[in-house]
Amino acid sequence: MGGPGNPPEGTPEGGPGGGEDEYRSVVFDESFVRAARIQEFSAQERLTDHAPAVRSRPPLRRGLSRQALILVLLIALAFGTAIYMGVRHPYEAPAAKPAEPLRMTVIPLAPQAAVPGAEDPEKLFARSPAAQFRIGAEGITMPATRRTEHFTDGQVVTSLTIAKEYLVASALDPQVLGGTTVQPVRRLLDSQQLDQFEQSFDRPTADGRHAPTGWLVRFDPSRAKLADPKIRVQGTLQAAEYDSGTLEVVAAHTFVYALRPASGDKAQASLFTVRRELHFRFDQDDLRTRQAEVVVSYVQAGPLACADDAANHLRPLLAGQTDKEGGPAGTDPYATGGATALCGSLAQGAQPKV
Repeated sequence: MGGPGNPPEGTPEGGPGGGEDEYRSVVFDESFVRAARIQEFSAQERLTDHAPAVRSRPPLRRGLSRQALILVLLIALAFGTAIYMGVRHPYEAPAAKPAEPLRMTVIPLAPQAAVPGAEDPEKLFARSPAAQFRIGAEGITMPATRRTEHFTDGQVVTSLTIAKEYLVASALDPQVLGGTTVQPVRRLLDSQQLDQFEQSFDRPTADGRHAPTGWLVRFDPSRAKLADPKIRVQGTLQAAEYDSGTLEVVAAHTFVYALRPASGDKAQASLFTVRRELHFRFDQDDLRTRQAEVVVSYVQAGPLACADDAANHLRPLLAGQTDKEGGPAGTDPYATGGATALCGSLAQGAQPKV
């Protein structure tokens, strides 16, 4: 007999507790049923339509629905539009034009009397028109900026910043002033101006195109050196559109240096003044590479002797010295390839009162 609670014949095969159930681990959930490829007709459907017991179901549509596909296409279209507008933004400039060569003028200013001097450079600065000037790069102040028709505010700021970097490298770097190197200036120039720059230092000449002192300030190291590293500076920077593809920055600054003889640490110091007006041009490539085209350089410097060549180095007249020659070097009107020698007179009011 079977045990209590079991059928008399024992547990039937395939029933719970019977033989090994090979389907026990299979779970037929709703998703499994919905995914079946065949579907059983109901009894009523079979009686009414004399249909077979089962019918094939239409295959499930896999992949993205139409709504999802449209959404993906819209996102891709918006992303592509954003990239296009980023590349072709409204401030895009036309193709870059060839850089202009630098046109330069260097005018020595001869003193009307002996150059004033003092042992303490601070005393000279305090008694000169540079008394209220700022020191070094702090004297190169940035103006308020605004966008232009074809350039953003950020691009205008970049052009002013590059111009300031050029001024610092070309008029405040001690190694450049001492004639040791020109690299800080060279690296800021548009590549199209490098040939002219290098020719200026390989074969300097006062032809309005190839004077090293048109590119930078440097003193004859055999004659003078800095007596005080704190150079006084004052001036302005102005930026405006030159044309639809070019920004122009005009820098007008006065630099005042305290100098001593190259071989005399205990000699009296004197002041030397350089007035520079530089015109910079920037196209889109210059702004991207952080380089500049320098197209105009107008320099007045003194005290200098009119007869001295100021094209390669500035050869300052130092404390107690005078311009004995009394006029500029002679000019030969029959000579070709040269330029008329220019010389000015340094006003007494520009000298410190000692």
